[in-house]
Amino acid sequence: MSDLPNRKPETGAFFPRDRTWHPPAYTPDYKTSVLRSPQKALLALDNTISEITGPVFGHSIIGELDNDLIHNFARPGESAIGERIIVHGQVLDERGHGVPGALLEFWQANAGGRYRHRREIYLAPLDPNFGGCGRCISDENGNYRFRTIKPGPYPWPNGPNDWRPAHIHFSVFGHGFVQRLITQMYFEGDPLIWRCPIVRTIPERRAVELLVAPLDMENTIPMDARAYKFDIVLRGRRSTLFENRLDGN
Repeated sequence: MSDLPNRKPETGAFFPRDRTWHPPAYTPDYKTSVLRSPQKALLALDNTISEITGPVFGHSIIGELDNDLIHNFARPGESAIGERIIVHGQVLDERGHGVPGALLEFWQANAGGRYRHRREIYLAPLDPNFGGCGRCISDENGNYRFRTIKPGPYPWPNGPNDWRPAHIHFSVFGHGFVQRLITQMYFEGDPLIWRCPIVRTIPERRAVELLVAPLDMENTIPMDARAYKFDIVLRGRRSTLFENRLDGN
């Protein structure tokens, strides 16, 4: 059920982050975390006004092909090489409410598993018609959708023979800076998911499963593209008492 149209925007603080659900900062099998992890105990701070109220994005910042990675870097009349797919889903908060106006940015390797980056070391070829990045804004119910090429897996110098499963990176801005989320989406049926040192840092199997997008044949385009569904949950706001009821419920 959608929110009532006359419902006032919520401005309260956000729920604290559940750190037992997220991977620990220090995980030696994921070698990069050794230097990136905090060296001192974390401090809990209350949300500030700027963290609660911003940012706000408008549809005017989105270009015509920003949500079409098959064509947004391609020469006229050409398209990217690979398995054409649609990625769609809903941006929700922790109470199950859709988050409208969320900015989603996404980036990925090409069909061969190579990024368009000057420091890329993998030998797979570049696709001249694929840039590997795009963005979109969620609609009034928190729904989003974009077209792309299914990325390939690639080796990385973490261990002697470690490979990243096929994945798409997401950066999501909700209704406050503390809702910012950076995550990755994996694909149903990929055997490399459970072998990946980064994935194995996540303590709960259910948390890993929520990062795996299932094949969604109901939303495919026949003779064109398969679809994968990936819902994203951001931090929710604390409910506050208002006229003898919980505001936001």
